[in-house]
Amino acid sequence: MKKIAQLAAVLTVLGVSHGVAEQEFVAEDQTPTGKFLTATEVRPILGATKGNWIAVREYNGQDLLYFTHLLAWRCGLHQIRFAVNGAEHEVFPMAPCNPDTPNAIPNDATIYLQYPLTSIETIEVEVLYDDMQTQMQTFARKNVMTP
Repeated sequence: MKKIAQLAAVLTVLGVSHGVAEQEFVAEDQTPTGKFLTATEVRPILGATKGNWIAVREYNGQDLLYFTHLLAWRCGLHQIRFAVNGAEHEVFPMAPCNPDTPNAIPNDATIYLQYPLTSIETIEVEVLYDDMQTQMQTFARKNVMTP
């Protein structure tokens, strides 16, 4: 594990991206809370519902890329990264976890991004759990279209 951290540090100095597990994050306590606040609690749910992580909707002349499902389970996550059509990964903005209402998405939260109509073909999503493990899934447009 120490060698991986050293390699990541060298890559950072060289300006090379080393994936979603960036240096500013640390593993958090995984003691189950019963409120779905940890990776230990949300990973089984997100694993079982991978097909719902994102959705694409054609609306008002645009493609809308929704992250609502992941946002509802954001407690237990450090970060959501995604790439559309093989482009560079971007970080999707997540509202902070509210332990009192962990699945509620704030009214002012960003839940989707806009793209030109029919431009989204594939979406790769990578989640960084708060225990520093990652999970990735690639979606084809036709499999995540919503009416």
